[in-house]
Amino acid sequence: MAVESTVDPTQTLVDLLDLSGADGAQTDEEIFVGTSVQQAGRRIFGGQVLAQALIAAIRTVEPTREVHSMHAYFLRAGDALEPITFGVQRLRDGRSFSARRAHAYQNGVPILSMIASFQQPDDGLAHQERMPEGMPDPESLPSTADLLGDLDHPLARAWSFDRPFDIRHVDGALYVQHDSDRVARNAVWMKTFAPMPEDQGLHRAALAYASDYTLLESILRQHGLSWITPGMSVASLDHAMWWHRPVRVDEWLLYVQQSPSASGARGLSTGQIFNRAGELVATVAQEGMVRVPS
Repeated sequence: MAVESTVDPTQTLVDLLDLSGADGAQTDEEIFVGTSVQQAGRRIFGGQVLAQALIAAIRTVEPTREVHSMHAYFLRAGDALEPITFGVQRLRDGRSFSARRAHAYQNGVPILSMIASFQQPDDGLAHQERMPEGMPDPESLPSTADLLGDLDHPLARAWSFDRPFDIRHVDGALYVQHDSDRVARNAVWMKTFAPMPEDQGLHRAALAYASDYTLLESILRQHGLSWITPGMSVASLDHAMWWHRPVRVDEWLLYVQQSPSASGARGLSTGQIFNRAGELVATVAQEGMVRVPS
């Protein structure tokens, strides 16, 4: 039987997002350094690099300006055994908006490139799509540990006990098998296991981290695939995100995902993230490579 980790995974996330200042080192970029957690494989989780690059950009912007959008490309797989250097360029600081470009480097080459935009709080028009009705409460759904915690496998243990987020699938989870209808839709409830600090920038970066967990599952679900389909290869290619309203990741969030298209060994997924009060707090889009043996 798998043994639950004694490490607080939420604190691990907070520590991951606490980048160092590289002892004042600077080129034409402002430099920060991040680390990774030990994991079942050496490949870094893409959501981690997204969140860390975003934190690096946030460090260079006035605290009153919140990130409202970012667009990123995953360029290379990251190595979890090596530190990551983040370089930030100040592209623009206007009266209301700021823009930053952030690159994540390992071994002298970029593994991720991102541009993020920040805005001074302002009033204006407001509307949103409604939260889907009829969704089960997260407390009624099994956690990942409920599904995988008894499996004596490093990846099952990592997914069950080392992730900082409690992920609960509305439809059947795709960890080891596909038991539900073949539809290009997916939905999960998610939140951190423990409370997070009050900093809104940290919550938005943590949401970027979690947004990469299940987004491509709407593609897999349409084709009856699970994450352990033999010979399947899946990789995130890019990631775009828009924050619409303040968010707390230590409270339950409903992440509703769909895939409008898949072709050419690529699939597109979009997602909407609602808080429990029904407010649309963020929208996400990602294209991923999905190769399945013929």
